[in-house]
Amino acid sequence: MSHVRSPSVSTYPEGPEEHHTIAPRRVSFDWRDTPLHWIPDEPTATHVINVLHLLLPAGERWFVKVFKEALPLVRDPALLKDVKGFMGQEATHSVQHAYVLEHLAHQGLDTAPYTRHVDFLFEYLLGERPPFAAPVSTQEWLRFRLSLIAAIEQFTAVLGNWVLHADGLDRARPDPVMLDLLRWHGAEEVEHRAVAFDMYEHTGGEGLPRYARRVLGMAVTAPVLLYLWAWGAAYLIRHDPQLAGRLRYSLREHNRAVRKQLLPTWRELGAAVPRYLKRSYHPSQEGSLRKAVAYLASSPAARAAAGAVGRAAIS
Repeated sequence: MSHVRSPSVSTYPEGPEEHHTIAPRRVSFDWRDTPLHWIPDEPTATHVINVLHLLLPAGERWFVKVFKEALPLVRDPALLKDVKGFMGQEATHSVQHAYVLEHLAHQGLDTAPYTRHVDFLFEYLLGERPPFAAPVSTQEWLRFRLSLIAAIEQFTAVLGNWVLHADGLDRARPDPVMLDLLRWHGAEEVEHRAVAFDMYEHTGGEGLPRYARRVLGMAVTAPVLLYLWAWGAAYLIRHDPQLAGRLRYSLREHNRAVRKQLLPTWRELGAAVPRYLKRSYHPSQEGSLRKAVAYLASSPAARAAAGAVGRAAIS
């Protein structure tokens, strides 16, 4: 199999960097004091971001399952190590976002009617076998799903980079635990931003068919993500017990939050697509690894997890 792999010394926007080891951090968060509207007086921004919690528990479990299927195809030891680190990080993300769903339920916001649809998407429509007995080979179905993960990871890298630089969130004085969750997760998305792409390039065949499938993966991913996000934000706002039907999700309110730098701009999100579609593209171009690593060194949850590992090693 052909394989396009970033070298051990990669050129990032801020200059050359040694290859970075990817490893999961067994973080935990205490949600007891986190309010339902964790960005004060900003329910639309709060719930647009909360869609992450609706999509990621099932989505990131699915990432891990698909990568497990593809592991026997990996012939590059360095890539294999990165992939296993990626899988560990994504499994932890899934668990932590699922805990937020429990917290929302305790506050009277039941997300199960929405997440059942997300579960159906990942478990049946994108499961181990093609849905509806579609005549797609096992190899091609796996490659297609890997192309979807690579495309999704393009957006998670962009979002991760955004949240690390989102001064508007700091000015809004959000709940510090939720902000740490988002920035810890965002930092790890920037940290492993190239792994899914490298995995697809390594296992996706050669030449034009591999590139065409990459384009198809983005062509499917971008509109589906947009639809799921708008639907999820509308669902959360409509069922928010504190709003009691007084607010609906609207582009006007969304764009107001964008102007306050509480959400990424449409330009930031949309520009991620043409970058990804360039034949020469590699995700090491996204964001700042140094910024991500610096946040992970200061994150309260990541520091606590590192301390727990250190204490266990000593005892």
